[in-house]
Amino acid sequence: MIADYFNYWVVIILMMAGFYIVISDSNLIKKLIGLTIFQTSVFILFISMSKVDGGTAPILVDAPTRYSNPLPHVLILTAIVVGVATTALGLAIVARIYRAYGSVDEDIIHAQNEGREET
Repeated sequence: MIADYFNYWVVIILMMAGFYIVISDSNLIKKLIGLTIFQTSVFILFISMSKVDGGTAPILVDAPTRYSNPLPHVLILTAIVVGVATTALGLAIVARIYRAYGSVDEDIIHAQNEGREET
């Protein structure tokens, strides 16, 4: 039974690992890595759900009985491109934060902001 749902177990493990990294660490780069892991688990989930047992590509052949829908795979390819662009933008913002505050640690940045507001 576990082998039948291996992809879904991988999705759960990756999703929880990414979520744990996001909520547990105050380093902004590690948070971005956690979000990327979480995002990858969602990609695997959608691709796993779209798999049709015995399905073929939707190409006209003699007498196929079942087709696999290519739309989820195309959407995941688009989501991967958007995810890479979003991660690049996040890293650019983290680089700008590092130049402004000298750190990528959330706690240090908050402490510096509180110090600036008091003066």
